[in-house]
Amino acid sequence: MKKLLLHLDTDPIPSAFDQAVAYDSNVDNIIAYGGITRDNVTPHVHGMIFTRGGKNLKNSAIFIGGSNVSASEMVGRAVKKAFFGPVKVSVMLDPNGSNTTAAAIVRKVLTNYDVTGKKVVIVGAGPVGQRAALFLLKEGAAEVIITSRDITRSKAIAHQMKDAYGVDITLGEARSDESVSALLKDAHVAIAAGPAGVCVISESAWMNSNNLEVIADVNAVPPQGIEGLEVMDNGTEREGIRFYGAIAIGNFKMKVHRGAIESLYESNDQFLDETTIYDIACKVDKQ
Repeated sequence: MKKLLLHLDTDPIPSAFDQAVAYDSNVDNIIAYGGITRDNVTPHVHGMIFTRGGKNLKNSAIFIGGSNVSASEMVGRAVKKAFFGPVKVSVMLDPNGSNTTAAAIVRKVLTNYDVTGKKVVIVGAGPVGQRAALFLLKEGAAEVIITSRDITRSKAIAHQMKDAYGVDITLGEARSDESVSALLKDAHVAIAAGPAGVCVISESAWMNSNNLEVIADVNAVPPQGIEGLEVMDNGTEREGIRFYGAIAIGNFKMKVHRGAIESLYESNDQFLDETTIYDIACKVDKQ
């Protein structure tokens, strides 16, 4: 029986990237819809769960994507509600690639590196930065600072993460090179998770730190998010610091994404979200 993937995207046009990765993950056919909301998703889900029964349900799966993370998460909750007890299929939630990207960043940072008891600064308070903070705290980091240019937004994110995951993050402002430099002064790890094509950590900022050991940047669009870092860096040492660039992180992200898609067809009752995708990333990292 063929492996079918129902691709539900909150954007008007379903992502070509996500579909290409799915085909590279041995999916036989993709049924893709754009413009998906929590209000119109149920008939699509029923179309997948009522056409196959019993052990054959595991040959169908659902991928939820889209650039609007909160909208995609609402679709994910609606998909769960559309299931009928054991009549369900496995689901992967990866809006804007945030879950797989964050997992890849953290696994790269942890390459032959123990973050236990260390201080981490993440410049960028979007979904990738938030998820990376969660994973690093779970791995034993003593403190994770998430920064944004708006401290009010940072406070809201801190409350949200406390409510959702029971973790405490430290707030920081990144309004200038001076403020970033001050945050990095005694940090051990620095991660740039800002917008594409924007340098958020200057070379002088990381050079002035006394303790930095690992630096990672998810931005592949020039200029890089971290001045002095190269996109191909994969543990490259400079000034006693290991650097990981966006291409090295992206290559591992692709492995995680493919591994997650493949695992959907192991059973019909999985829901792959940020935490379960990180578990998959850990397994991929050990292969």
